[in-house]
Amino acid sequence: MTSSEFANRKKVALFDVDDTLTRPRQKGSPEMLELLRKVRNNVAIGFVSGSDLVKITEQLTISGNNVLEDFDFAFAENGLTAYRLGKPLESQSYIKSIGEDNHKKLVNFILHYIADLDIPVKRGTFIEFRNGMINVSPLGRNATLQERHDFEAYDKIHGVRVAFVKVLREKFADLDLTFSIGGKISFDVFPRGWDKRYSLRHVEKEGFEEIHFFGDSTQQGGNDYEIFADPRTIGHTVTCPEDTMRILTELFL
Repeated sequence: MTSSEFANRKKVALFDVDDTLTRPRQKGSPEMLELLRKVRNNVAIGFVSGSDLVKITEQLTISGNNVLEDFDFAFAENGLTAYRLGKPLESQSYIKSIGEDNHKKLVNFILHYIADLDIPVKRGTFIEFRNGMINVSPLGRNATLQERHDFEAYDKIHGVRVAFVKVLREKFADLDLTFSIGGKISFDVFPRGWDKRYSLRHVEKEGFEEIHFFGDSTQQGGNDYEIFADPRTIGHTVTCPEDTMRILTELFL
């Protein structure tokens, strides 16, 4: 039975952010925000991203809107930081789970690996520490938009991230971590089971008849794959925000 707050909306639509609601690390369009408001009249909506809430808010804030009020559910860091109707839910800590000593060993290895990595460009912030995970970028998260595009093209040919993740999986198999490639320049590292499916534990309590998920990295190894393939969800693969808008219109309006 659907909870009282969602009694008139029997379905929920959850969205990845980059290349689903917005271009990577760019602001969403007013057209997308307006469409989401219309869709919300018929279904509950929420975002599920590996990014932290600060970055997501930057992307989804247009003309002063409050992101936590625009979505019924807000799941940052795969749902480890979670909000329901603007109010915070229980959160989890990566560092408490993995332990400081293991974290240091992992970070030291990653930094040595990147130091020895021969790629055309390196910038800064190669490891970003978040509440529920770490994000690793061989290029560095301080890169410009053009440098991100260039690295994405280079990585498709040379498989930099795939090779990096393979080494880490073998080296740190005992830590039972997940290494999930997503976006254009990085991959996430978190305890097994803390992928985007983590958000579903909050959503399924509400008793929705259908849980839809929209994402671009739905292939095996992509950071949307687990939630996309989960039997509790109806998955939709999109290629860009315009694709998301088209499918939303067809399904819910």
